[in-house]
Amino acid sequence: MGELFTFFGLISHDKTFIYMTHMLLSAGIALILVKMAMSNLQMVPRGAQNFMEVYISAVLKIGVDVMGEENARRYVPLVATIGIFVAIANLIGIVPGFEAPTSFLEFALTLALTVFVYYNFEGIRRQGIIKYFKHFLGPVWWLYWLMFPIEIVSHLSRLVSLSFRLFGNVKGDDMFLMVILMLAPWLLPMIPFALLTFMALLQAFIFMMLTTVYLGSAVAIEEH
Repeated sequence: MGELFTFFGLISHDKTFIYMTHMLLSAGIALILVKMAMSNLQMVPRGAQNFMEVYISAVLKIGVDVMGEENARRYVPLVATIGIFVAIANLIGIVPGFEAPTSFLEFALTLALTVFVYYNFEGIRRQGIIKYFKHFLGPVWWLYWLMFPIEIVSHLSRLVSLSFRLFGNVKGDDMFLMVILMLAPWLLPMIPFALLTFMALLQAFIFMMLTTVYLGSAVAIEEH
């Protein structure tokens, strides 16, 4: 099976070049969308402003349910940015001639590593290093020796889960689309586009939701 055709591939077939150009394109589209939403703010929102306000309100509501209103408002810029960036990066792969940067493991792993480092940093900063890692020990003192390594492995598995779930699902969608385009390049691809769009948005939502849950668990540790 040949490589998926991309417009940027006409310039260079280098994997890093393809990955970087599509990642920058995704970031550029996200910035343009935000700029359009903020360029002419109105009391009665329309167009891009209306879409962005609905989106931010939904992200904030999810955050409030997970970590409370104060923390949700604190972290909504990060979570909303991740959500819209990943969604656009996923959706680009559905457009013939482009490839989703999230179908590259480097992108998914870097994004997952960023979330992993940030939520642990916030947990330590907000809770203090002793209280934060004390949570890893569990509620029963004589099981500390067992619970601590289990918690460490559990947190490291989040890094693997975040990256490989996003990468695997988007890569699979790209391969599915490539097969469809090879078999019936004109009419048949229109049928699965709706499903691929739904899957792209779903994977962005899952990544955003997991980021919210991990942040919430890190900054809202209760005393045992």
